[in-house]
Amino acid sequence: MTVYFIGAGPGDPELLTLKAQRVIGECPVCLYAGSLVPPQVVACAPDDAKVMDTAAMTLDDTHAEIKAAHARGQDVARVHSGDPSLYGAIAEQIRRLNADGIDYQVIPGVPAYAAAAAALGQELTIPEIAQSIVLTRMSMQSTSMPEGESLENFAKTGATLAIHLAVRNMREIERVLTPYYGEDCPVVVAYRVGWPDEMFIRGTIKDIRKKVRAEKITRTALILVGPALDRGRDFKDSALYDPEKPHVLRPVVGVDLVEDHNT
Repeated sequence: MTVYFIGAGPGDPELLTLKAQRVIGECPVCLYAGSLVPPQVVACAPDDAKVMDTAAMTLDDTHAEIKAAHARGQDVARVHSGDPSLYGAIAEQIRRLNADGIDYQVIPGVPAYAAAAAALGQELTIPEIAQSIVLTRMSMQSTSMPEGESLENFAKTGATLAIHLAVRNMREIERVLTPYYGEDCPVVVAYRVGWPDEMFIRGTIKDIRKKVRAEKITRTALILVGPALDRGRDFKDSALYDPEKPHVLRPVVGVDLVEDHNT
């Protein structure tokens, strides 16, 4: 018996990996986070499978279902939104599985920031403008941020920011980011990426809060910030395909390049 933690992606059933779809289709028990995973994602479960929305369940409740399935020798598809490695709340579940000697595997999924960038038709790492992406969130009453992982510290890098669970903190985001990115820095708020009602609100650090408030968005949104989001900005081509910069897979004619296995 195995528990499969499955990344369902941001919401679009077609963004399930082939492996995720196959495993869901084979498991007699399917527990999915219905507040973030639409039912269509788990529609491929067997007709006679026990399919449960865990949105109203506690950790004790879900673990009890898993233990019951384990006693029956039935595999469990534990379906989470996005990729389970990022805010997936699987660490505490794995701790209990380990304590009870229950096997598990993790199947990755498409994270929301990648799906948002794809929908926007943009790259988030632009040569000499932004070469890093910071995946973070804001402190909440339920869970604070570790010391040192403040939005201000990340803002000092100038990297592209992907801020989760923070759409109710737009005023604080504006206050913290303005000194580092400038009030005209592009911002995109991606709401329910991959769902039929997905929405992308473009603005700047200065005006995005007003735009978000006008749309009455209070949850299930990802905030992208950084100069790489400026679609009209000029930038240098990547060196990857530059004919003047050979590499081991495209050497200069007549010159042998030796691959350095130490790099």
